[in-house]
Amino acid sequence: MVIPYDALRSGRSGGSVAQRLQDTFHLPALNSSVSKARRRALTVLREWGMDEELGADAELVVSELFTNAVRHTDSVKIICSLRIVGSRLRVEVVDQGCAEVEPRVRDSEDEGGRGLLLVGAVADDWGVRPHESGRGQVVWAYLSHGRPTR
Repeated sequence: MVIPYDALRSGRSGGSVAQRLQDTFHLPALNSSVSKARRRALTVLREWGMDEELGADAELVVSELFTNAVRHTDSVKIICSLRIVGSRLRVEVVDQGCAEVEPRVRDSEDEGGRGLLLVGAVADDWGVRPHESGRGQVVWAYLSHGRPTR
């Protein structure tokens, strides 16, 4: 459930802003799910009233992290979370595991594999950690955002 930013600001949501500006969804680990994940992220951020620059950066980050999870793991589903933490957006993509190697930035001369270079260029910070279940990993990124547009 996505709660509109105006409802949060006016206190009609029944909770604090920090607790409610979050969205988690999962999609099948298919190439066709990447565009659905991008659209979902952009829609959520628009509903929250976030600026277009954050939307574009988040769209890129979700696309790259989701694509990596689809291509490099044997996941059946991929989970994506968007959450406002202070003045930043935290994007997390969780796979179900069995990647041959941990995600890493490749040399810019390599054919393909430049997605994490792009993530590093737009994100304040990003990283990888094992999932609590012991299977899979969480790739996360923080993006700064301006004030809501509403």
